[in-house]
Amino acid sequence: VQLQASGGGLVQAGGSLRLSCAASGRTFSNYVMGWFRQAPGKEREFVTSISRSGSGTYYADSVKGRFTIARDNAKNTVYLQMNSLKPEDTAVYYCVAGIGNSYSFTNARDYDYWGQGTLVTVSS
Repeated sequence: VQLQASGGGLVQAGGSLRLSCAASGRTFSNYVMGWFRQAPGKEREFVTSISRSGSGTYYADSVKGRFTIARDNAKNTVYLQMNSLKPEDTAVYYCVAGIGNSYSFTNARDYDYWGQGTLVTVSS
């Protein structure tokens, strides 16, 4: 499956952004979807994931209550709504897809496909 992320940009602290990730090539609803991020000089970290049907979601503690993941299987797209953004949210955000059975995987090795990344910059 090919993943194309979009929606990144520059936003002030406290603002919002919505990322989108369009998938193509395989049956989208067969995949657990998620987002990772990597800040400058830091390791890549898990942000959130969503089950195949969209009924189950999982969040890193650092974004819980501020970020929301959703998917539209008819449009082969997963979204990340980011509210109350903080400067520490600045990172390249990667859309991921996994064929595993659990949507609570937080290790990058558990995901099989990665998008190219989209940069989110939050200014203070």
